[in-house]
Amino acid sequence: MVLKYLSGIWTALAPAMGNHLWQSTLFAITAGLLTLALRKNRARARYWLWLAASLKFLVPFSLLVVMGSRLPWSRGSAGAKGGLSSVMKEVGQPFMQQTTPIVSPATPSTVLASLIHLLPALLAVWLCGFLMVVFVWLLRWRRISAAIREATPLREGREVEALRRLEHIEGIRKPTEILLSRASLEPGIFGIVRPVLVWPERISARLEDAHLEAILAHELWHVRRRDNLAAAIHMVVEASFWFHPLVWWLGTRLVEERERACDEEVLESGRERQFYAESILKICEFCVESPLACVSGVTGADLKKRIVHIMTKSTVRKLDFSRKLLLGAAGVVAVAAPIAFGLLNATPSRAGSQTQNSASVTPVYEVASIKPNTSGTDMVKILVRPDEFAAANFTLRMLIREAYGVQDNQISGGPNWLNTEKYDIEAKNSDAGELGQLSEDQRRLVPGRRLRALLADRFKLTLHRETKELPVYTMVIANGGPKLQPSKAGGLGNMEIGRGQVIGQGAPTGALASYLSRLLGRNVLDKTELKGNYDFTLQWPTIGKTSLFEKETVDGQSGANSESSPEASDPSIFTAIEEQLGLKLEPQKVPMEILVIDQVEKPSKN
Repeated sequence: MVLKYLSGIWTALAPAMGNHLWQSTLFAITAGLLTLALRKNRARARYWLWLAASLKFLVPFSLLVVMGSRLPWSRGSAGAKGGLSSVMKEVGQPFMQQTTPIVSPATPSTVLASLIHLLPALLAVWLCGFLMVVFVWLLRWRRISAAIREATPLREGREVEALRRLEHIEGIRKPTEILLSRASLEPGIFGIVRPVLVWPERISARLEDAHLEAILAHELWHVRRRDNLAAAIHMVVEASFWFHPLVWWLGTRLVEERERACDEEVLESGRERQFYAESILKICEFCVESPLACVSGVTGADLKKRIVHIMTKSTVRKLDFSRKLLLGAAGVVAVAAPIAFGLLNATPSRAGSQTQNSASVTPVYEVASIKPNTSGTDMVKILVRPDEFAAANFTLRMLIREAYGVQDNQISGGPNWLNTEKYDIEAKNSDAGELGQLSEDQRRLVPGRRLRALLADRFKLTLHRETKELPVYTMVIANGGPKLQPSKAGGLGNMEIGRGQVIGQGAPTGALASYLSRLLGRNVLDKTELKGNYDFTLQWPTIGKTSLFEKETVDGQSGANSESSPEASDPSIFTAIEEQLGLKLEPQKVPMEILVIDQVEKPSKN
């Protein structure tokens, strides 16, 4: 039970996590390129770019994609959006598996299922790394906390007077408390909500007034910029994604640009470059650098480069209009691209909007007759062609299932007569010539489009889609290998189905999975990755009452003479599939789309 639960988590999260890491890496690389364009501008612009790259690790683009997919819109033709959508999918979601439209992108692949035994080891490695990073941070935090507990508040003195004077000049209304510490830590801002300045008690004697004010001004800018909050957020990123080297590189860039940004603000306030550089060097001679990134001190980043930058009298450029436009455009693209991707791949919310123009043929039946069935039998017959649909003894649930290619457990809501009222349905079109010009794939889509239009017109059906975890079977290759014989017949072939047997002649494994889905009342996902068509015979003992489901073979598509409906709990068919076909059905739970009926009426008169 635990293994199945972990398997579901693994198969759902592994592709999503891969995509998230890939997208975050691309985002960080893009931010790095932008910082190169701003290398002669103020450091605070580059700092915010690196911080945005760090935050991206905590914010998956999938949230924006979901937002885009929920926006109401009118879907254009498939050709109009196919190129852009496919490119965005390949770049932004390289780890997604190709699935049928009704299955969510989190459907497990054969590769992921085969690696399920690695899940405990991977989780253990990640947890060890996470705990190790947190443990190191806690040790350092404990050291600083101990120094602060032993510190005493400083109420008066030249440090307090200088700090209050600087706060008045900078317009800071909330005064920052100074704690006098005996530890040899450098001066630094501790805390996020109520920050305090930790000041070594013996450092003031080594500093002249100009040096003292320069250091205090530097620390006040850490308070104004809320650098401790940003550093704490990045610490969460480092702990969660410790295995990604780019995360640690981002941390170094953040500290470097943070200190340089404060240096620039101090110098722009009129401080002498020489006195400011001397004050930093005096702190380095006396104090030890803070061991925590979320305690903003004075001596962080590469000290040699900082001193060179401080003493260089080159003018730091402000962002001009072109660079502001560049940053604005980058921000808009970062937010709009995932939303646009979700919009392009959104599923229409109503049955009427689901008649996509994938072909140039009429999306409705020219003539349609729907009459109540009065035969009193359980015999069900169906004929499906691109230009004709006929069904006898059909319930509305069966018709919805045929139109949307779903199973019964994927249809939710609706009145009771959905399963009890039975109809005879005949619908035709006189466009066989136009259909002959379509490709095989396009012809296969025509019946579903026309049936959906028929449901919307005659049954006034409206529905929407939701995602829900449903039990499914994944059809994979058994340990002994497949026992299917490659077929020499052309086309898609057919399947002859009788009581307790199915004979495939030139049929693909996808057709077998579709039949088993209907037989077992649960979606069977073909994960065999077997290409081509095969000949096979599958026989199993049937249990319980059997009903017939007659379906003709049309245009080379898989068809049937009759279909048995054994109890899903009968294990004999699972054994037969493994022994006779070399395939295996594995139960799983995956997120899948379900159809929720909003409104439906009994059919109008012909």
